Amino acid sequence: MSSRLFGPVRSRRLGISLGVDMVPPKTCSLNCAYCECGATTSLTLTRKEYYPTSEIINQLTEYLSSKPQLDYVTFGGSGEPTLHAGLGQVLAHLKGSFPHYRTALLTNGSLFSDAQVRKECLGFDLVLPSLDAVSNKAFKAINGPHSDLTAEKLVGGILEFGKQFAGTLWLEVFILPGVNDTEEEIQLLSEVIRQLAPDRLQLNTLYRPGTDPKLQ
Repeated sequence: MSSRLFGPVRSRRLGISLGVDMVPPKTCSLNCAYCECGATTSLTLTRKEYYPTSEIINQLTEYLSSKPQLDYVTFGGSGEPTLHAGLGQVLAHLKGSFPHYRTALLTNGSLFSDAQVRKECLGFDLVLPSLDAVSNKAFKAINGPHSDLTAEKLVGGILEFGKQFAGTLWLEVFILPGVNDTEEEIQLLSEVIRQLAPDRLQLNTLYRPGTDPKLQ
């Protein structure tokens, strides 16, 4: 089996970060217009063991046993990590066997409406969910969601997770001119952000080519 680890890389936000890629490219619940990983080829909300959980744990154990200098072990990569059914088990192993390493989760937040997913993610030190739109019109235009996923469901899940999570929460908002930067859309976003009260708000614009070539 190929390695599910990548890096360590120097991240602008996370310092020296060891990546953990939990799902095959490009398995995701969204097909975001700006995604630097390319178009989603498997659009799904189904959680399953995309790669053997035991293999991911073994690879982490082997790598971390050499005591590398890291700022974070970061779950992200080429798809939505919460789709992997073994996420909680891998995190529990890290916390039990390598508690001195901080953990981070890069997520689109789309599965936080699932109580089990929220429970599994509460152990992270840092969670970075994305929220680009509150109206369904803008949500569909920007994020290309699975047909069973609505903006209301996404927002509700993120807010519920925020109530339960005791770690650090950084919210990412991607601004697309003409789509979610209108006065109405910004007001909707602002109301949700005030409710969530993240530790940090990160506003993003296009830095690398996305899936939609028309984006500037």
